[in-house]
Amino acid sequence: MDYEQSPNRAYGGAAVGSGGRQKKAPVPVKIIVAGGFGVGKTTTVGAISEISPLTTEAEMTSASVGIDNPGQASMKTTTTIAMDFGVLTIDQTLKLYIFGTPGQSRFAFMWDDLIKGALGALVVVDTNRIDDCYPAVDYFERAGLPFVVGVNTFNGQMQYSLDEVRWALAVREDVPVLAYDARFRASVRDALLVVLDQALDKAIRQKAT
Repeated sequence: MDYEQSPNRAYGGAAVGSGGRQKKAPVPVKIIVAGGFGVGKTTTVGAISEISPLTTEAEMTSASVGIDNPGQASMKTTTTIAMDFGVLTIDQTLKLYIFGTPGQSRFAFMWDDLIKGALGALVVVDTNRIDDCYPAVDYFERAGLPFVVGVNTFNGQMQYSLDEVRWALAVREDVPVLAYDARFRASVRDALLVVLDQALDKAIRQKAT
């Protein structure tokens, strides 16, 4: 029995187009989403991921009282105890693998492993608790990893302007500080594209030197 050949059949893991040329797999790019406890990292990853995001959420118990503080207005009842993971295909040439870090300081030992191979990071900030994001900013500055400060607007509201956030975090002028809403895919996408731009700028500078 004869079978008609598909114009885009995959052979050995690589797609073959109608012209007989193999289509290149998209370049994988690892991006980190970091920040303090309860600032919206898991929501960010979940809003943008094209697959069901992998999360490691656990119920908060009385043992965390006085240790994990999600903020007075927060309805948060779970916490990330390892990492979040999501995937976003930008186009046929580029695919993002997005890793969200745990926000509590007691899980900081995991960060060194999580950032291996990463090209950039989005540091999520809650303007009601800006000081919770200092450790993430300091970490990426020391690591030399390009990062963007993303102020999660939480229902469109910010306690401080972006200039005030920049001043409070004492980040360099070449570090973008932007506002986005972690609940909405398009808003998260735009923030991650800025992270990609930062990573590309660093790569171009390194090549030039």
